[in-house]
Amino acid sequence: MFKSKISPSTFNYLILITVIVAAGISQGLLLPVLSIFLEQQGVSPGLNGLNAAALYIGSFAMTLAAERLLGALGFKKLIVGGLILVMIPLVLFPYFPDIKIWFVLRLIVGIGDSALHYAAQLWVLLVTTPEKRGRYISLYGMSYGLGFSIGPLGIKLLGFGDAVPFLVLFLGMAAVLILVLMKLPDTKPEKAEHAHLPERRFRRSFAWAWYALLPALLYGYMEAGMNSNFPVYGLRVGYDTDQIASLLPFIGIGGLFLQLPLGILSDRYGRKIILMIAGMGGGLAFMLVPLAGTHFWLTLVLLLIAGGLVGSFFSLGLAYAADILPKVLLPAANVVASFHFTIGSIVGPNLGGQLINWVSPGSMFVMLGCMYFIFGITGLSFRRKREAEFVLK
Repeated sequence: MFKSKISPSTFNYLILITVIVAAGISQGLLLPVLSIFLEQQGVSPGLNGLNAAALYIGSFAMTLAAERLLGALGFKKLIVGGLILVMIPLVLFPYFPDIKIWFVLRLIVGIGDSALHYAAQLWVLLVTTPEKRGRYISLYGMSYGLGFSIGPLGIKLLGFGDAVPFLVLFLGMAAVLILVLMKLPDTKPEKAEHAHLPERRFRRSFAWAWYALLPALLYGYMEAGMNSNFPVYGLRVGYDTDQIASLLPFIGIGGLFLQLPLGILSDRYGRKIILMIAGMGGGLAFMLVPLAGTHFWLTLVLLLIAGGLVGSFFSLGLAYAADILPKVLLPAANVVASFHFTIGSIVGPNLGGQLINWVSPGSMFVMLGCMYFIFGITGLSFRRKREAEFVLK
């Protein structure tokens, strides 16, 4: 008889990875498919974008309650609730093609997506050892990126009927839900065992780990800003739509390639130094994009480098926060990171669009690059507290 060599913690991690791949596929599919439907209905691009913003509004609302919900429900129940909230709208979108109804449905998806991400991220951070935390959280980030890249392939299912992509995704997520219900243990974070939460925990987590929590803001700004503004930039400088469609994915592809190597390097050399180097390198690559003009291959290489270096910012930032904060503050730090990501996702497209309109198309890249470069240099001023300096009440 052969005994399984997979430990319970590794098996739980693989289930969490499966959940995150499914979440990535759902977001990668919903964004383009719903945009196509609204465009076919004659909805203006501005209103189309506003409708898509409902996802981030729902995500923001969830961050305000995530910590207490996790303490009350535990990891498994919060993940199950998040999956159900994402699944329900999937069967309603194709049968209620009204922009107002879709706004509400997207709010629900945003709430569910934020819930399962919050629980899964925190679980990974709490159960991994410091010496392997970088690679584990990087694999987590890669899994979401992989799912997000697979999602748009569901557009091809529209040829079989408008409802088919949604129903296929629903069935896939139902299978993941069954796996979670049957195999994932029902646990709660350690702080749920205490009678009260630490005072000023959000302020303290930011004050003690601000350098580890700012990457979430920068990543949200970059991801949402590039997806919304790069097509406009491309058209303004002279790319055609096919070239734009070919270039944009390489930001994410770079992230997929370098997430794990950067995670492993951060385990070996330290999270802060890797964040500093990646921030400065990625910032310089972004600032060079306008100089490439309409040189397709040069632009592709710069986007690949920039996306690869900063594509792991969210996951590496969380891993760094787990390194330097007491475990009791990690749930609060995770809320702060999610809040930062949401704010960045809202600000990115709006600020980038204003820069394109009022300054120049390339100014969006100059601003983005400067933000990452300044972040990298600022790391010189950050000093982590020694364990004896933490005072919790």
